[in-house]
Amino acid sequence: MGNWSPRVAKWLLHPQLPRPTVQIFDASLSPEGMSAVSLLPGNLAANDLSTSRTGRLQKVLHSYVPQDIRDKSRVRVTSLDGRKWGELEGDTYDRVLVDVPCTTDRHSLHEEENNIFQRSRKKERQMLPMLQVQLLAAGLLATKPGGYVVYSTCSLSHLQNEYVVQGTIELLTNQYSIEVRVEDLTHFRKLFMDTFSFFPSCQVGELVIPNLMANFGPMYFCKMCRLK
Repeated sequence: MGNWSPRVAKWLLHPQLPRPTVQIFDASLSPEGMSAVSLLPGNLAANDLSTSRTGRLQKVLHSYVPQDIRDKSRVRVTSLDGRKWGELEGDTYDRVLVDVPCTTDRHSLHEEENNIFQRSRKKERQMLPMLQVQLLAAGLLATKPGGYVVYSTCSLSHLQNEYVVQGTIELLTNQYSIEVRVEDLTHFRKLFMDTFSFFPSCQVGELVIPNLMANFGPMYFCKMCRLK
């Protein structure tokens, strides 16, 4: 969640429900992100397949989340295969953030070591959209009917952004008879138009693109509601 500012995360994910809720963040969160999470009600489940990332997250939680919240076991950290989350905890969560592995375009532009655009990682790069669909589908299956999912990448690729969202919704409709509604984020764009530069032609969701005046991103996000 390193590319997520607290204000953005809180606006997209805050439940505003009259009862305690459960959230899952499918990523290791930055300290700034955790400060936003601590403002949310209910319980938090955080999952990442990488044990090194979950280890760092545990340290962040200890530093930024109040002890009384930790003592009440309101925060749970796991290192499981996120693609199986829908089977393990189906219809469980009110809010889900699916921050998927992607080509990390900004990082890849500046870092040569282990760059995903290296020829040796071509197959892995080509398989990313399939992995992203599997993770998003699992996130939606783990969400209660009426709950919300935010899908995000830090890529400019339509294959990793809109096409993943559209393909996953079609998959869930055909295989599980689950209906998903894509939320209109026009009001979000207006709220942050002085902070971010938005790509004008996304089919679904919003894409923040870097420019000279607002050197932030790329960051794609799409908010969905599971209807049933």
